[in-house]
Amino acid sequence: MKKKISNQFFAHYLVVLFLVFLATVLAVLLLSFASQLASNTFAKNKYPASAIMQDDYKQIDAAPIVQNGGSVQVIDKEYRVVLSEGEDAIPQKQLTAGEFTNFLVRSKSKDTPFHHDILYNPQGEFWLIVTFPASIRIDFAFTMNNKAANGDFGKAALIFGAVIVVYLLLLAALTAIYSKITASQITVPLRKLCDGTRLLREGDYSARVELRLKNEFAELQNTFNDMAARIEREISLRKKSEEDRRRLILDISHDLKNPMSSIQGYAERLCQKSDMSEQERDGYLQIIHQNSQRANRLLTELFELSQMDSPEFSLKREKTDLCEALRQLCGELVPQLERAGFEYEFNIPEESVFVLLDSERFSRIIQNLASNTLRYNGQGTTVTVSLTVENNQAMIDFGDDGIGIPAHLTHDIFKPFVRVDDSRNSETGGSGLGLSIAKKIVEAHGGDLTLFKGSDKGCTFRITIPKI
Repeated sequence: MKKKISNQFFAHYLVVLFLVFLATVLAVLLLSFASQLASNTFAKNKYPASAIMQDDYKQIDAAPIVQNGGSVQVIDKEYRVVLSEGEDAIPQKQLTAGEFTNFLVRSKSKDTPFHHDILYNPQGEFWLIVTFPASIRIDFAFTMNNKAANGDFGKAALIFGAVIVVYLLLLAALTAIYSKITASQITVPLRKLCDGTRLLREGDYSARVELRLKNEFAELQNTFNDMAARIEREISLRKKSEEDRRRLILDISHDLKNPMSSIQGYAERLCQKSDMSEQERDGYLQIIHQNSQRANRLLTELFELSQMDSPEFSLKREKTDLCEALRQLCGELVPQLERAGFEYEFNIPEESVFVLLDSERFSRIIQNLASNTLRYNGQGTTVTVSLTVENNQAMIDFGDDGIGIPAHLTHDIFKPFVRVDDSRNSETGGSGLGLSIAKKIVEAHGGDLTLFKGSDKGCTFRITIPKI
């Protein structure tokens, strides 16, 4: 059975309640001790009226009392002030019986700022009054007399017990309120965090927690929200990856199915028709050979693409003059461009630009870009290749003024099996893997391959490689 935090807080505060009550008892004992200690240190207790009392009031020595800030008065049986030393506690020289009685009553009041010690001398028939200003008064005493009336004792005990009960109830109520307030400062944020966690568990990855606090719970809130955002992002990427994987499998199946079906169909035809002519047989064999080459090329590029995704994939990079390497590759492209009826413009600086390059892999990039240009564009298209250096980066722009790339494909053009020809026509001969392979090779060089929209016609691919 789980225990609620609020109940645990209340149990803890009950312990605090007991400790407060215990502290109160100790405080009472300390007050009693302090009262006793004060009685031994205050001047009023060092010089009581009994210490200076004489039967003849004229022989009373009031000097020590006056020196310590006190005063001495003697009242005779006629209520006259016959002796006064120090500050007058009774300013009148003659009192009535009523006035003297009122003075005696007031002298015992806790509200008076003076302490009066009054003693009667029966032989001299006078009252000796010793007065000291009250610096601080600590009055606490617990008295019980067995001779008191039974009813009074019971009433006093009932009142005292009621005071204790009310005091304890008040402490308990304040403890309960305080424990609830304190517990809510913890339980409310925890409940919100639990609700957010439950939503995440149930698949709502957009769940967030808003506590509006500035303590440790705020840090926990930020951690939870960051975690939820990361999970949401990971789930989104996973779903996208699954969709890409399914699409990739469908594309591979489709691109392999056509040539394999063609190979199977023509092979069956060759097996079934034994009386076909030599010319017809050679035609079938040529088709079978072309489709087998197409399937083999697709499988080879798939294998190459998977190799590049492997952590073991690495380049054999050497310090190379990029300008010279690019000139050689462009020279190799010229015959292909001329056979296709393409125009070309090369703008390559004469000065050297050195980079770390895997020449064989880099040539594959240029070949793939050129192959796409030749495959999808018609005669009269102009191919341009230029090299510039900016911010320690060598930038190669490979462009054309042909049909361009549709806007809906610009963001996905480097994904596997994405082709401008949506019909996946075998006449184009493309696998849809060339740009994916090219981009991974450039990234392995520490650069990037992007589709650069430099003009309204055709398209331009920009290769960026760090210069050394």
